[in-house]
Formats: sequence, C-alpha cells, structure tokens
Amino acid sequence: MTAITQFRLGSPAPEHDHPVEERRLEGNPLRTTWNHFTSVSGEINAGIWACEKGSWRIAFAPTKDEYFYVLEGRCRVIDEQGLAAEAGPGDAMVIPAGFKGVFEVVEPMRKHYVIVERGGA
Repeated sequence: MTAITQFRLGSPAPEHDHPVEERRLEGNPLRTTWNHFTSVSGEINAGIWACEKGSWRIAFAPTKDEYFYVLEGRCRVIDEQGLAAEAGPGDAMVIPAGFKGVFEVVEPMRKHYVIVERGGA
C-alpha cells in the first residue's frame, strides 16, 4: 500500500556532505539533506536541504530537474552567462535539466526540494 509522506511526522537520518574540492569557489559549506521521499522508480526525491554560506559550480545532467522552495536564508543561482536569480524565504525556483553555473548560499539556508531524474537515479 502506498502512503502519503508528511515531512512534519518524521525526520529521516540526515546525510552530510561538502561540495567536491574541484567545484568549490568560496568556503567549504556543510550541506545537510533529509530525504523524506524516494519514488519506487527512483526518479523522484523530495526532502529538506540545509547549507552553510559558500558557493560552488553546478552542472545538472540533461535528465535532472530540481524545484525548490526556500524556508529560510538566501541563495543565488548564476548561469554561465552571468545572469543571477536570487531566492529567499517564501521564494520558489526551478533549476532545469542541463543547467550549468554557480550555486551560492548567501545566508545559511534551508529549503524543501523535489528532484526529478528521468531514467532512474
């Protein structure tokens, strides 16, 4: 039987990491992920992500999209042409498949995320 996932009813064990050294631009921010949901196919993940201040280069696979909603803090996503999009509490953003650029955490942040990776994770 499939069940509804309510984030407030449980907290999965957190996963911690840092941006890989060759992608880091500023700082070495600790990133913490609480993945609350993974679809049966493995193509969809949803949860909460938190990060310290810092920045790093990102390169999304052509099959991966991410929607996120900022709960607290502030971030900036900058594309390869230098166009920046900022998000703070209450703002939502989509990083599309194939995107390349920089993810900058301007103020320590927490966000809800939904990642869709077609073709399996």
